Amino acid sequence: MSKLLAVGTVAFDAIETPFGKTDKILGGSGTYVSLAASQFGVETGVVSVVGGDFPQSYLDMMNAKGIDTSGIEIIKDGKTFFWSGKYHNDMNSRDTLITELNVLEHFKPVVPQKFKDAAIVMLGNLHPLTQASVLDQMETAPKLVVLDTMNFWMDIALDDLHAVLKRVDVITINDEEARQLSGEYSLVNAAKKIHEMGPKYVVIKKGEHGALLFNKGKMFFAPALPLAEVYDPTGAGDTFAGGFCGYLAKTEDISFENMKNAIIYGSNLASFCVEKFGSQRMEELTEAEVKNRLHDFKELTQFDIELS
Repeated sequence: MSKLLAVGTVAFDAIETPFGKTDKILGGSGTYVSLAASQFGVETGVVSVVGGDFPQSYLDMMNAKGIDTSGIEIIKDGKTFFWSGKYHNDMNSRDTLITELNVLEHFKPVVPQKFKDAAIVMLGNLHPLTQASVLDQMETAPKLVVLDTMNFWMDIALDDLHAVLKRVDVITINDEEARQLSGEYSLVNAAKKIHEMGPKYVVIKKGEHGALLFNKGKMFFAPALPLAEVYDPTGAGDTFAGGFCGYLAKTEDISFENMKNAIIYGSNLASFCVEKFGSQRMEELTEAEVKNRLHDFKELTQFDIELS
């Protein structure tokens, strides 16, 4: 079983959806990635930064799930990154109400020694220079580097993003971001353009419409499981990425065929994430629930057809 290093935010979120609203709760890409990966029992380390206002109970919860938090820097006199957003009725679009970078503004990630040989590195949505600095610290070349990014970095740091893309194997972005990065409307053509930038594999997330995997002319599509109620989509994409990486770390197989399974496992975990506010559902998720829903995914996608 391979080690997994997750780099991203560990943060506070305040969320409003048609189903209700929260005060400050646990959030952040590093949080969701690591909670999802913990479902596979892989040795997972998180690199992030928080302030003195961050509750020890959150770190204790992560440690109890086997997540190594020694890479989370605590700045005692600083405040933790905070984001607040309001989702529209369709739950696909949202407005950012507050973004307070706080300790994240001057974050310089430090990879713990025990994770400098991690086989899989998941670079969460941070400035491309921050992502690159993590790769610079690895003493053993990772077998797989996965990067998530967003349109904000395409707007303000495109050259830096192109530089780090040359160093990664997989990029995970949503359909809007894929179109912006490539300049192509067709997602097939967008994936081709992004391949040319460096990544061998392109994962395009389409929210409630599933996810696409591209590799050298090959394609795979995984649907999202239709749910009766979606309470909070925050963190679903990071949960997907964490499930994707966690499964690959557990199986130690980074072939295209096995990535198909990883896409399904990631989609499966993301379907739980949206059922409650913040990370609550992922914190209480059981192995039995994960297995039962995988059966639902199989029923959703499996069929017999005669090809003459």
